[in-house]
Amino acid sequence: MNSDQRGVPRREFLKAAVAIGGASALSACLGRTDDPIPGGVADPTTLPTRQHAWNDHAARDDAGNVLPPRHHVLLHLSLPAGPAATTDADRRAVTAALTALERAYEWSNEGLLFTIGYSPAYFDALDATPTGVDLPRPRALSELESPTLDEPDAILHLASDRADAVLEAEAALRGDRDAANDEPIDATLTSVFDVVDRRTGFVGAGLPADNQDTGGVPEDAPVSEDAPLYMGFKSDFEGSQATEDRVTIDDGPFAGGTTQHVSHITLNLQQWYGQDDREDREAKMFCPAHAADDRIEGTGENLGAAPGLDGSPAPAESAREDGMVGHGQKLQVVREDGRPIILRRDFDSTDGGQAGVHFLALQSAISDFVRTREAMNGADVTADSAVGRTANNGIRQYLSVTNRGNFLVPPRPKRALPKPDA
Repeated sequence: MNSDQRGVPRREFLKAAVAIGGASALSACLGRTDDPIPGGVADPTTLPTRQHAWNDHAARDDAGNVLPPRHHVLLHLSLPAGPAATTDADRRAVTAALTALERAYEWSNEGLLFTIGYSPAYFDALDATPTGVDLPRPRALSELESPTLDEPDAILHLASDRADAVLEAEAALRGDRDAANDEPIDATLTSVFDVVDRRTGFVGAGLPADNQDTGGVPEDAPVSEDAPLYMGFKSDFEGSQATEDRVTIDDGPFAGGTTQHVSHITLNLQQWYGQDDREDREAKMFCPAHAADDRIEGTGENLGAAPGLDGSPAPAESAREDGMVGHGQKLQVVREDGRPIILRRDFDSTDGGQAGVHFLALQSAISDFVRTREAMNGADVTADSAVGRTANNGIRQYLSVTNRGNFLVPPRPKRALPKPDA
């Protein structure tokens, strides 16, 4: 692992730079590498209509699983005068700012991937709901949570394997740079929006291990070097993800778009690593049968393109016989055509000095996310067994939801301050 003259691991430095943000962090990143960032397209209209069309432009592992971009920024955006006061000039400014990024950076994990979405509160301010879209306002989805409900007008998600790309793109959108990847920037997002919150994160082998000196993680640094996420297992199996087609809105003025749920969850890894042994963690993350049969090696790379939960015992059966149910096992009941109904693009975080997860999910309707979350809660299992609401109930014991938000991610041609009927 490369380190600088101060002995700071390169991965740890890049993650810290994204978390800090600003001109000094970008300058430090740019000074760390001479590798050019791939440039974008001359005509952004040639890019996919779907903002969320990332998979064909992402890296994949040897088993064909999509590897998510390593560095992420979420910007919560507010319209100072409110959505009802926006003008066609504002729409042109937003379009110009976003298309400038597409000319500057390749649409890929090595360049820059991004989406902009709009909250139910944005549409409520226009006295309408988006036509043909299931987009309720966020709410608590368990009797055990009392989250802050995030309702900015919009949310921007920037993602790349390159920390310098994420930071430079953000700086350009804020008006702090007049060029991005040597492409002139003539319009800024902050000419229309105020940035009211900034959240960051990371995913990928080595990054959680490099960043486990934070709240919620035991002092003996138990996160393995090859783990892509704090909890030690991979989760991006092709077979445990919905397809981009499945999560795309098919009909109406927002056809080609998707809905997005974004939660923030704090992790209690003191319990995960301090109280549970490896077999318990396997059982709770996957299912007790996986642990009993010793099916998982390391982070689960040996499982290939699917977690191997097809044909696993029903959650109620494991609850009765093993006194425990697995997280993945519970989610098997919410599948269509053999696949889940949500597409996860979650990533870990140290926001607030605490190990956490920004759980970002795409689905054609928010109700699909709600169904998935209800399966994770496992209320039917706890009603008929000794499994508790959290104890031995998948990974619920180790997660605390602090924030929830719902958004519509319109198709690319309608992403600039959409009207309810597009």
